[in-house]
Amino acid sequence: MQKSTGFTLIELMIVVAIMAILASVAYPSFSSYLLKSKRVEAIQALYSMQLKQEEWRISNPSYTSAASNLINPTSTADYTYSATVSGSSYTVTATAKGSQLNDKEGATSCSPLTLTRSNSKAPAACWQ
Repeated sequence: MQKSTGFTLIELMIVVAIMAILASVAYPSFSSYLLKSKRVEAIQALYSMQLKQEEWRISNPSYTSAASNLINPTSTADYTYSATVSGSSYTVTATAKGSQLNDKEGATSCSPLTLTRSNSKAPAACWQ
């Protein structure tokens, strides 16, 4: 009698089914991780814009509303950055676009992210 070596079709299909189940469980977690990591990059950019705004104010009589003076480029694949000035205060904003629009923290949408001169952050749930 000959000894059979190798895998049977049934064994191969069992392995494929197990891999499909693992992938279906892992993909949503991976997608959520990607959205959160891109949000963290946007938050870091807003903090950088806040610092540049204060540096701008040292050399100029008022804050700047031109985001291009604070960050370059003002738009990435996931966010568009802007700045607004109101009297002696300012707000820097990161507005999501593309797949980043699906970024949520609980029931709260994380777009737009805003940071003010007084360090007020909105939406608060997305900054933790």
